[in-house]
Amino acid sequence: MAKLKLDLHDIYNKGDKIDTELKRVMQEAIDKKIAMVEIIPGKGSGALKKKVLRFLDQKHVRAMYHRVEKDDKNFGRIFVHFRH
Repeated sequence: MAKLKLDLHDIYNKGDKIDTELKRVMQEAIDKKIAMVEIIPGKGSGALKKKVLRFLDQKHVRAMYHRVEKDDKNFGRIFVHFRH
């Protein structure tokens, strides 16, 4: 299964860049018909993970993907699944 990976460790403190990268990876998954995107906000305080989940919960973004899966084995990882 093909997947894309977005690691947010390097840009965790750049809010506008985070949104830009999230939009880019979501669009790339759609354009290339990738089945899954792995987003790594890291463990930390959980604030970045909450920001990512809020981004994914926006109505126009929710329409782009099938479902979100929070990794139960690794708190600092989110999977976004697509149907094409």
